[in-house]
Amino acid sequence: MSDLILFWHRRDLRIADNVGLAAASGQSKKVVGVFCLDRDILERDDIAPARVTYMIGCLQELQQSYQQVGSQLLILQGKPSQAIPELADTLHTKAVFWNWDVEPYANARDKQVKEALKEKGIAVANYWDQLLHAPGEIRTKSADEPYKVYTPFWKNWQEQSKRAIVDTIDKLEGLTEAETKTAHKAGVIDLPTAKDLGYTWDNPLLLSPGEKAARERLEEFCALRKQQRSVRAIYEYNEQRNFPAVDGTSKLSAALKFGAIGIRTIWQASVEAYDNCRSDEARENVRTWQQELAWREFYQHCMYFFPELEKGAYRDEFKDFPWENNEDRFQAWCEGKTGYPIVDAAMRQLNETGWMHNRCRMIVASFLTKDLIIDWRWGEKYFMQKLYDGDLSANNGGWQWSASSGMDPKPLRIFNPFSQAQKYDPEAEYIRQWLPELSSIDTEYLVTGKIDDSDRDSCDYPQLIVDHKVQQKKFKELYKQQKRK
Repeated sequence: MSDLILFWHRRDLRIADNVGLAAASGQSKKVVGVFCLDRDILERDDIAPARVTYMIGCLQELQQSYQQVGSQLLILQGKPSQAIPELADTLHTKAVFWNWDVEPYANARDKQVKEALKEKGIAVANYWDQLLHAPGEIRTKSADEPYKVYTPFWKNWQEQSKRAIVDTIDKLEGLTEAETKTAHKAGVIDLPTAKDLGYTWDNPLLLSPGEKAARERLEEFCALRKQQRSVRAIYEYNEQRNFPAVDGTSKLSAALKFGAIGIRTIWQASVEAYDNCRSDEARENVRTWQQELAWREFYQHCMYFFPELEKGAYRDEFKDFPWENNEDRFQAWCEGKTGYPIVDAAMRQLNETGWMHNRCRMIVASFLTKDLIIDWRWGEKYFMQKLYDGDLSANNGGWQWSASSGMDPKPLRIFNPFSQAQKYDPEAEYIRQWLPELSSIDTEYLVTGKIDDSDRDSCDYPQLIVDHKVQQKKFKELYKQQKRK
């Protein structure tokens, strides 16, 4: 058996600040990366072309990173439970390392791979990388159980010391020429394009794929370079993050989803930004962004400990909720043709860019569930079919929060799309950007929805498909009936 260790990449498409990869390089200098294009994932009906395009871009850069340190990233395609053990066995691999995931499918898949490797006498080593605190580290102090409510989770989470950035790997050894030929006989292929895999996305991505772009965006957002100190996104985050027409968020969600950048790297940048603060207001803004990082971890912990969330509601009253599920209304929502400008603008942004501002995600989710009375799982799936940053834990958590079916001590929230537009897009900049057909309509009418019928007709803009007040009352009555059961 050789000294070769295979490192199986999944949601950690980078060389730097990678817990499992650093551990592998500590045991052997001959470490080769491998990524398996998993058919069970790629052939699902909720995969976004934009997300596959971003992933392939990350893999292209990761291959270059491996080459720069003297090794390779091998690409497989098929079932990991077969492809990974077969490659490892063919190359007489000493061990296979990888980082854990929280998702139910990943856990089941990893168990199969682990068992297959052990049957072949190949060692396995696993680590937590994508979280600052692994599942089980943050538990209720009274009952020693996983948290089901965010606020106490955050209070405990923020008190705990965070892991340091993992040392950078600067030198590895790769396969010999003979081993490389053997690897190709064992199923290694050239990295395909997204189109090769059947996914076409020709629009620009909000964030370029790979670690380099993610690091640059992080430094820009946190104003870590002296020449960027005039850029104050993180120091104005608490307020600006809610305005979809403003570039006030980090836009690192896709990089976090695929691990193009390490969470420890991001946390350290937030700490440095906090230390650079010169006022309590600035510190409050940085702290708010750190709370968003904690939200991400909260939803991942929830998915790990309560995997049933993937399939259905957390709250009992929503497990058999009488959704109306009108297909025509759902299609209008998907296409951004509901007659509610802020809702339609957000859906057009999603369809054209593969991304949507978080404030708008809440608005359209509330509208689908509370105004159209459509099952939140329809919207959750549509988001995953479009989002380039689509992440099961965050997407599921957000949708269940909006639908009132999730882990929330005050679940019955209903967003008024008009008041949301007046508060967060008061000049209708966002609405006009994504609904150019309404550019001639007065701002007041755009944000209040009081567009008269003749203007709607002349702009070829649809009538309101439902009355918000009527639907709000109907949903509340349905909710009360469910609560009585």
